[in-house]
Amino acid sequence: MAGMPTTERYQPRVPRNLAQHRVRRIDYQVHTWGDADAPLMVYLHGWADSGATFQFVVDALESDWFVVAPDWRGFGLTPCECTSYWFPDYVADLHDLLEIYSPGTPVRLVGHSMGGNVASLYAGVMPERVLALVNIEGFGLIDSDPANAPQRYREWLDASRSGPSFSTYSDFDALATRLYRRYPGISMGQAAFVAEQWARKADDGTIVLRADPIHKLPNPVLYRRREAEACWSAATAEVLLISGAKSDAARWSGDVATLTHPRLQSVQLDEAGHMPHFEAPGPLAAEIEAFFRSTL
Repeated sequence: MAGMPTTERYQPRVPRNLAQHRVRRIDYQVHTWGDADAPLMVYLHGWADSGATFQFVVDALESDWFVVAPDWRGFGLTPCECTSYWFPDYVADLHDLLEIYSPGTPVRLVGHSMGGNVASLYAGVMPERVLALVNIEGFGLIDSDPANAPQRYREWLDASRSGPSFSTYSDFDALATRLYRRYPGISMGQAAFVAEQWARKADDGTIVLRADPIHKLPNPVLYRRREAEACWSAATAEVLLISGAKSDAARWSGDVATLTHPRLQSVQLDEAGHMPHFEAPGPLAAEIEAFFRSTL
């Protein structure tokens, strides 16, 4: 990358491989680390992220794990000619992926933000399939007012016609610099690594994000928190909730204290905001391993 000192480049410690699976008519790309004979850990990334950026946490793990991290439909390396994206599809995609990687055994799930929300829903819908769950900043959304439904549908129709878009960048350095300034604690080398996972060079030479702009459409279906909480409370797995002390997630998620997992533990990372896998990968890895150790 031009202008980026080569000594700054992040060098992964654990090699990453890529697998592809046909899942619900989509060619899912799945990042993996470690030996398939090691204990399985499934990581689910957040909105507009990629499974590949769990690399920093994988590199900080002390024990041997087989880590599996899919790129959700329409993000990263998983293409999708979708007209919309719904949470039930993410849940169904996860269910089919787990049938590939752990068909007869409950799994250890780690989910960040959107991925944490998907994992929490799945843990309640299919409790027999989840052994333990680490939810990182996946607190749901503030409950919606049904009276807002007409306006939300109108916003969705208007936005669908105009077509949403993501920002573009002149080069990878520009994106890396933005990431470095946005996430305290991430190094320039790590920011450069994330930029190369998040984006690609378009035909005109600009740098575009590996994310379908359709993801930016407002959801016409209002969020119903009580339904989500009913799913959460049906989970039988041990759950560890990890939050960042510097996170602003409460702006869109509401009171974290209302989370209703029946077997919930919680921990806060002082060094982190909403992106602990960028801002505090070492402490995050330590918390995940300590929690999962009792399942081995």
